[in-house]
Parts: sequence; C-alpha cells; structure tokens
Amino acid sequence: MQRRGAVNLPLHGGHPPRWLFSRMVELSGALTSVIIEEYSLNEFIRRISNPYWFQAFSCVLGFDWHSSGTTTTTMGALKESLSPEEHGIYLSGGKGAKSRKTPDGIAHAGEIFNLKTKTTEKLIETSKLSAKIDNSCIQDGYTLYQHNFFVTEKGDWAVIQQGMNTDNKYARRYHWMGEEVDDLLMDPHSGISCDMKTPQTLNMTDKQSKSAQKISVDLINDNPDHLRQYFKRKDNQMLLEDFTMPEHHPVLDMDISDKEFEVLKNAWEIQPENYEELILLQGIGPKKIRALALISDLVYGEPASWKDPVKYSFTHGGKDGFPYPVDKEVYDNSIQTIKDALDQARIKKDEKLKAIKRLDDFIS
Repeated sequence: MQRRGAVNLPLHGGHPPRWLFSRMVELSGALTSVIIEEYSLNEFIRRISNPYWFQAFSCVLGFDWHSSGTTTTTMGALKESLSPEEHGIYLSGGKGAKSRKTPDGIAHAGEIFNLKTKTTEKLIETSKLSAKIDNSCIQDGYTLYQHNFFVTEKGDWAVIQQGMNTDNKYARRYHWMGEEVDDLLMDPHSGISCDMKTPQTLNMTDKQSKSAQKISVDLINDNPDHLRQYFKRKDNQMLLEDFTMPEHHPVLDMDISDKEFEVLKNAWEIQPENYEELILLQGIGPKKIRALALISDLVYGEPASWKDPVKYSFTHGGKDGFPYPVDKEVYDNSIQTIKDALDQARIKKDEKLKAIKRLDDFIS
C-alpha cells in the first residue's frame, strides 16, 4: 500500500451545469480508454492516484482549477463513465452517505470480477484503513467527508478521499495506490504536496512514531484502568495533584469521559496484536489515538511525530469562466477526436491480430 499524496483546495459551493457535466462524463471515459489502450489498466490507476495528474485531468475536463468541488465533480463524472465490462474498473463510494456504502460496492466489484473472497475482504479492510489513517492517525484538522475506492479486474486498487476544515475554509485531498510494502502504517506516502502546512499535526504514520505505535498497543493490552489518572478532568482541565492551572489552551488534549473510556476497555478485552488492528477497532478515533500518543511521550519518553506530512493544466477553460469560458464546440470536437482515434487504434489492433493469425496458419 502506498499513500501517493495530498492536495489543499479552497471550499467552493455550487454545482456544474448539466451541459458541462454531461461532456465531462464523455471526455473522462474517452481519456480513460485511451490510457488503458495505449498503456495498461494499472497505468490508469497509477495516474489517477497521483495528485498532480488528477488535478490536470480535472482541469482538462473543464472544471474549476482549484475548487474543492473538483474532486466531487471529477469523481462523479468517472463514476458515470467507467464501465466494469469495458474498462475493467469499478468505482465505489462517494460523498457523505455514499462513502459509507463503499464496502458494499467493493463486495459487488468482487462478484463482477470474480475475485477471491479473501482478496475482496482485504480490499474492504484497506478501504477502512486508508480512511482511518487520513481521518484519525494524521490529525491535520481535516475531517473526511468523501471516500472513493477504485477496484480493477486484477484486484489492484486506488483511493481518492477528501477532508474538510471548516476553520480555514479549505479541503484536503488524499491519494492512495495499492503497492506491495512491508508496513502499511510506516511512511506510506511517496509524496504530498500543497501550499498550506498545519502546525503541530500529529502523524502516527511517520517513522518517528513507530515506538509510540507500539506503546499505544501495549497500553491497551495492559489493562487500561491504570490510564485513568491521565484522563481525569474537571471543567475541561487536567487534574494533577498540587498542580493547578488556569483555563488553558489544549497542550495535552486527551480528556476522555467514562463512556469513551469503555472503548479502551473493550479494546483491552480484544487484545489487538498490532497498531493496525488497534486503530481499526470500532470507537478508536482521533481523540483516543491522540491520547495514547501523548501518554507514550509523557510516561515513556517516546514522542510521536508532529510534522504535517502534506508536500495544473487548462484545455477547455472552466465552468466559472477562468481562465476563460468553456467553448462547447471545441469541447465536443475533443471528445470526437479521441473517440475516432480509439476506433482507429482498435481497427489497427484487429488487423495486426488477423495478420499474425494468417502468418501462424501459413507456418502451420
């Protein structure tokens, strides 16, 4: 598994006009077919999981170059244009309630592509893990609100998901691609790019957090009752014997209620074997992950990483007229040109196959 990158985008409202979206559906499907024909299915997955290529792809389709809606609209167009039978790709998930149906979509893809049950179950777990990491293990202030999962006929996958920060009015897009690596929770990204960095971002996937990961699991597996002393609170203040502070900015932001503490007790009863199992347990969210990381530093002197891990093209204009209005005639001509090129490529491919067959028959 490899986390490919992240992009920050300003939050914009509104919807694409129908005349534009219908063309985005056609063009996105045609471009996808070209890449698969010219290169391979895996190459399309590699490209779509690259934040820079995805941004250029969205701009070619004619949507706003820097809007948060770029993700929603481009993914919506791909969801309508991609055909499992034609392209060998199934796109599951979406925005809001649709994102929570991703496991059902992956299961359906497994049936369409006749994937092994074990493979399908692993893909569902991967979907959940990638969402948990970007929403809870990397605490950059962005809450996920959409999750899109690509599955190919060979069982390859990619994730494109987006989080929202209501304070700074920005969205951040995360890209993942399935690759063989030893550790799913250790520096999984190959590159993250954006113009904004969040100060003091807890990153439990950084190699600096490896010891904090292990201690977090040990703290849970060793009856968490002994952790209560760190979770006591009153009026949102930490209670330390003979040490009283005035109202404070959250330095140790790990106040946990008795009800929330029961989640830790349940985790102890399960006895997770590793950090991946721990964070996938129901109820283990950002607050508890952060609390365990802080205790790891406070008690055992093993700090987690607090560095934010985050590291354009026009063809047809944009829906808001920037850098120029969309020319419908040019757009339609682009779609037809690509379709004609595809048809010609397929004809030539058929002719080559027939020639090889004739040569084989002659030799025989």
